[in-house]
Amino acid sequence: MLFSSPRSGPRPPSRRFFLRSTGVTLALPFLESLSSRAFGGPVAGAGGEGSERPMRMVCIGNALGFYQPEFFPEAAGATYTAPRLLKPLEEHRGDFTLFSGLDHGVKGGHFAIHAFLSGVRSVDAKGMPDGNISLDQRAAESIGGATRFPSLAIGSEDGIHGGCLMCWTRGGTRVPPIPGPRELFRKLFVNESAGDREAARDRLALRGSILDSVRGDARSLETRLDTRDREKLDEYFTAVREVEKQLELSRQWAEVPKPDPGMAEPRNTDFVSDLPVLYDLMALALRTDSTRIATLEIAGGFNASAFGLRKDYHALSHHGQVRENIDGLLILEEYQTQQFARFLGKLKAIEEGDGTLLDRTMVLFGSGMANANAHTNLNLPVILAGGGFRHGGYRTYPEKGAGKTPLCNLYVSMLQRFGVETDRFGTSTGTLTGLA
Repeated sequence: MLFSSPRSGPRPPSRRFFLRSTGVTLALPFLESLSSRAFGGPVAGAGGEGSERPMRMVCIGNALGFYQPEFFPEAAGATYTAPRLLKPLEEHRGDFTLFSGLDHGVKGGHFAIHAFLSGVRSVDAKGMPDGNISLDQRAAESIGGATRFPSLAIGSEDGIHGGCLMCWTRGGTRVPPIPGPRELFRKLFVNESAGDREAARDRLALRGSILDSVRGDARSLETRLDTRDREKLDEYFTAVREVEKQLELSRQWAEVPKPDPGMAEPRNTDFVSDLPVLYDLMALALRTDSTRIATLEIAGGFNASAFGLRKDYHALSHHGQVRENIDGLLILEEYQTQQFARFLGKLKAIEEGDGTLLDRTMVLFGSGMANANAHTNLNLPVILAGGGFRHGGYRTYPEKGAGKTPLCNLYVSMLQRFGVETDRFGTSTGTLTGLA
């Protein structure tokens, strides 16, 4: 079946189209000519002229903050000099805003970072009107069944000092993250029944590729598209193929015997090498409208040995002002901002109507930890990119006193931009002033 069937009833016909094979479903990006030809004119949300495109939200957080002297510039404004951790983002300077002075007013060090997206610690949730529901889940409540996945939570599980624990339901239950790219890839592209999963495994074992499995449908589809949409579809297939290649390479290396290290296996993760693939898969999920909300948790088990460092991420974050520890920590943190910059570039490269996917995606980047060395949760590192806001500067807010502004005010502004009719969230006192 090439096209999904229009729904009956008062709702407009679906603008989603899929390529299908036994056990496999490949969602397609917005294709203007396909929408018009399928339904005889532009469809709401289909991306045709005059249609309303959905807003998306991505929240990225790490467990241990960032080294503040290399994260916050010395002077506010649009012409700030980027410190080391912001240099990878220089080409996107006009696409994001950096904030300082924003936080949730909570204490607890590692035991308070889980409040990053909620503003509320779990122990304080009973006294709050909406508990400790997180920003992503509050936005997901407004989506309903508009997308296959109301939200996607992605990340690794690394224990009390490693897990970000970012996503929480209204009832106070943590949303467990999808642990890796292979699991995320299968969640996005392999059907969920036991029979379908088995059929997909057999087909992929024979063909080795989701794209190869749906090749017949793809050829039929291309005859229905104009030149611009054929180019867009080719770019999308190329992106899917790149992810498949990365997953295949990781599988091949997993089967190659490794030398005997002469020691017990250390506790580590593959999250360093997985991070670019996870970002690519998030872009695919947004591009196909499989979801409009995604979160990515970068936990404390982030594998420092991948960079030749002897101490782990958590130990380096407690640097004690020792230069060697700080230098090692900055290597890990710079890699994170490099991959974040790469993700923004990928979203900017995806055209959507008269703009880009980044124009319709709010991307929050930061941490519930401010200074891991001192175990403080005040003045959190926060960046907001995309989403159609007017960006390009470094905005500072008072860290204490009468002018103190809750980070949740930014979240209210984001929820309103997402389309949620609300004037409060968590510990907010309003929207964030100066954000346009």
